[in-house]
Amino acid sequence: MTHTESPTHPTTLSTDDPRFVIARTVATARATIDAVRPEQFPLPTPCREYSVVDLLGHLYGVFGRIAAIGRGEDATLVNTEPPFDAVADWSAAFADAAHEIQAAWTDPSTLEQIVVMPWATLPAPAMLAMYTNELTVHTWDLAHATGQSPTWYEPAIEIAYTAMQFGLPAEGRVNPIPFADVVPTPDDAPLLDQLIAWNGRQP
Repeated sequence: MTHTESPTHPTTLSTDDPRFVIARTVATARATIDAVRPEQFPLPTPCREYSVVDLLGHLYGVFGRIAAIGRGEDATLVNTEPPFDAVADWSAAFADAAHEIQAAWTDPSTLEQIVVMPWATLPAPAMLAMYTNELTVHTWDLAHATGQSPTWYEPAIEIAYTAMQFGLPAEGRVNPIPFADVVPTPDDAPLLDQLIAWNGRQP
C-alpha cells in the first residue's frame, strides 16, 4: 500500500483496489478491538467456540495470515486457533500487525499471486475478498459481544457478500466446513445482516 498515512487509511490507492478495501476493513476491526475492555474478555461471542479474548487471538492470527499471503509465505503456518499466547496490550499488537499487512501488500505485484490454501486456490484479489469477509464477520462478532456499533465500510460488505455467495454455497454445509446453515433473512434486510446470515449467524 504505497504512500499511505497509516496502515489502515491508504491515500493513493483507488477505492476498487482490493488492498484499499482490506485496509478499510482492518481499520474497522482495529477500532472495535481498541474499544474492548479487559473485563469483557470472558464473555461469549456469536462465534460459539470463542470467548471475546479467544476471538481477539483468532483475529490476530487472521491479520498475520493476510500479511503472510502478501509476502508469498505459507499462511497456514500462522496460528488462528486456541490456545493463544497471552497478549498484554491488544491495541499495540494489532497496530503492529496492521503495519505488517501494509508492508506485505505495498508492491502492486502482490495482486498477481495465486494463493494456495487448504480450502481454495484463488488469485490474490479473490483471496483478499474472502479475508474481507472473515474480518468483517468476526468484527461483527466482537462488536455484538461487547455492545459496540462500528462504522462499517459498505463497499467492503458488498465485496465480502459477493465473495461468500460464490465461495460458500448455501447448501451442503457439513463438516469440516466451519459454517452453520444460512439464516433466513428478508430480501430487504440491510446488506450487513444478509452477510452475517449467510455466514450462519443470527443478525
